[in-house]
Amino acid sequence: MILASKTGAVEGSSRELADWQQSLRLAYRTQAELLAAVGLGTENFSSAQTNFPILAPREFVNRMEYGNPNDPLLLQVLETEQESQSDIGELDPVGDMASYRGGLLLQKYAHRVLLIASGVCAIHCRYCFRRHFPYAALSRGQEGLHRALVDISSDESIQEVILSGGDPLMLPDKHLKWLVDEIDAISHVQRIRLHTRLPVVIPSRVCDALCDWLKQVRSAVYIVLHVNHANEIDLNVTRAIRLLRSQGVQLLNQAVLLRGVNDSVEAQVELCKQLINLQVIPYYLHLLDPVRNAMHFNVSLPEGLAIIDAMQRELPGYAVPNLVREVCGEKSKVRV
Repeated sequence: MILASKTGAVEGSSRELADWQQSLRLAYRTQAELLAAVGLGTENFSSAQTNFPILAPREFVNRMEYGNPNDPLLLQVLETEQESQSDIGELDPVGDMASYRGGLLLQKYAHRVLLIASGVCAIHCRYCFRRHFPYAALSRGQEGLHRALVDISSDESIQEVILSGGDPLMLPDKHLKWLVDEIDAISHVQRIRLHTRLPVVIPSRVCDALCDWLKQVRSAVYIVLHVNHANEIDLNVTRAIRLLRSQGVQLLNQAVLLRGVNDSVEAQVELCKQLINLQVIPYYLHLLDPVRNAMHFNVSLPEGLAIIDAMQRELPGYAVPNLVREVCGEKSKVRV
């Protein structure tokens, strides 16, 4: 397999790409430049012209197979005409706004809250359930964070705080450390969870400075990665994961079952094997949240159950993720 990074199409030296913020600045942001980087022309691709622009870091694109229009990584980030199907799906498919608690907090489940730590990501996944999320409508900046921290501090039923977004690792280390330290100082908080795709799409984000202060946190720290396909894991991602594990951080993974990307037994088994070899527990395999402009990724429940059934015959029990869907108003994820 010829990878995009071996074609000369990707610009930027290894020194430039070592800086995660520089990597973000160099990310592909148009259909034409993304397709050119993987050796494909625009003549066979139409854009839906949605309000969710392309954003794909070069490190992630480098793992795509050159010249393959059906590459499973490319399909996750390439805007296509199929996204113009705006008559099906929901703008808020998981009921985020119904669970809005004020400030930057959402609460769906007992004893834990989700804090929108950042409204931006390092990659725009076309199936994202928050692609229509009204980040601008929430209290932002220090005001929103202060309100969230006061709310968490005053509610002793909250045992776990989930930092999400967007992606919390989009915050610079200084700001992220401040936020985690403030949460960690609240005595009834026992666990802090970070949901992030950055260690996978820009692995240089995992640096010594980040790890040094993570290991000093009093609360139990969990990092939930988002890896959908084994091809997303290269040597740099492996290094980032091992660095986090060396600091005692428990790593979990949640994936989304996506039509044309990972909807086969072979793809799921290989992903889970690679994860457990790196001591990452496959946590959830989500059925697609019914988000508008992304329903072409949907895999039916019977198909998903058949994949899980076959995986159970190939993998140890701890390596088989829970097949789940998120249902608005339910008190937990629904295992199916």
